Amino acid sequence: MTNWFLKTLLAGHKPTPELLAILLVYLVQGVLGIARLAVSFFLKDSLGLSPAQVSALLGIAALPWIVKPLFGLFSDSLPLWGYHRRSYLILAGLLGCCGWLALATLVRDSATATLVMVLCSLSVAVGDVIVDALVVERARHESTAAMGSLQSLCWGASAVGSILTAYLSGLLLLYLTPNQVFLLTAGFPLLTCGSALLISDRKSSGDGAIALKPHLRQLRQALSQKSILLPTLFLFLWQATPSADSAFFFFSTNELGFTPEFLGQVRMVGSIASLVGIWLFQRFLKDVPFRVIFGWGTVLSSLLGLSVLLLVTHTNRALGIDDHWFSLGDRLVLTVMSQIAYMPVLVLAARLCPPGIEATLFALLMSVSNGAGLVSHELGALLTHWLGITEGDFSALGNLVVIANLSALLPLAFLGWLPASLPETRLPLEQLPESPRAQLIPN
Repeated sequence: MTNWFLKTLLAGHKPTPELLAILLVYLVQGVLGIARLAVSFFLKDSLGLSPAQVSALLGIAALPWIVKPLFGLFSDSLPLWGYHRRSYLILAGLLGCCGWLALATLVRDSATATLVMVLCSLSVAVGDVIVDALVVERARHESTAAMGSLQSLCWGASAVGSILTAYLSGLLLLYLTPNQVFLLTAGFPLLTCGSALLISDRKSSGDGAIALKPHLRQLRQALSQKSILLPTLFLFLWQATPSADSAFFFFSTNELGFTPEFLGQVRMVGSIASLVGIWLFQRFLKDVPFRVIFGWGTVLSSLLGLSVLLLVTHTNRALGIDDHWFSLGDRLVLTVMSQIAYMPVLVLAARLCPPGIEATLFALLMSVSNGAGLVSHELGALLTHWLGITEGDFSALGNLVVIANLSALLPLAFLGWLPASLPETRLPLEQLPESPRAQLIPN
């Protein structure tokens, strides 16, 4: 009865110790969101940074996510203490614990904050590379639909972790300082260390320095295929458009007077909405062509994102809608749409990875996505500065919102770079098509 319940809960996947360990790592990634608001208030209030500075700093903190291919390459070819996966998970957990402890006790200026936040980001990025590789390995012979189911399950675990801590992320700030929240957060990465004991990872006796060369050769061969290169370029363009998030956080707190507790409620609604988006994709959309989901998802998200203008201009008040209720509803709808649009990214990336370099190539594809996120933050920081948006002047915030949402439509001009369909099983490198024309251009 218990096994039947677990298998049902796990969308039909067998509840092996390794799968549970993978889900635990994703769960911890979601739980780490308990410090997200504490970080924002720490940078804004304790360090006194401006909206543009916060946006720039958060972009730099994402650097480890851009060099994820290095972690994947090391994991694939250079075992630590004889293990390719287990040892890196333990290292990731220890780095995270040290990073959050340092943020709680050592940081007194923006430069130190940047370095320590890079360390915290490095911890999550390394752990993410390893579990991504494990997921790709498990899905090696599964259908595209089954792959979508597994990705939905993993991201669902992360969303559950976010839901469990989203409201607490704001509530805790009513009773604790941001530094105390960081101390609390330092314990969670240790669960990643524990999960390493549950994964299947045979001890390697090979020479890592020798193994590194064929991995690099395989990676170069994979990237020479247009069927991999063009979708990768599209994903970068799709996510590299400017972001207004940091400026809007200052507007929410300084102009609208939203408390940490309410912002925690907004995060909780967003986490629940993310889980709803994952469920909708898994239930109705996992077999829909990528171009359709990307195209319509981008258009709808962009148009719905303009609804924020009602809040920025206070038009919602004239319509009799309270700022708080409008923010909750807006976050719910936008997050559902964003999650639905992003799920195909994971399925596409996993399906493009040839056997033998799963961790490296999947990490490379994800790092392109994360690099686009850094560009998005930095472009947002530049626009915030150029438009003269400060912690007390939000008169040009509406212009930033319009630019951010309309520019998101520009990558749709390259939608044809995405494959019209993908093979049901991943092909080895020597069987990848030399020309992507049959896959990338519809009949």
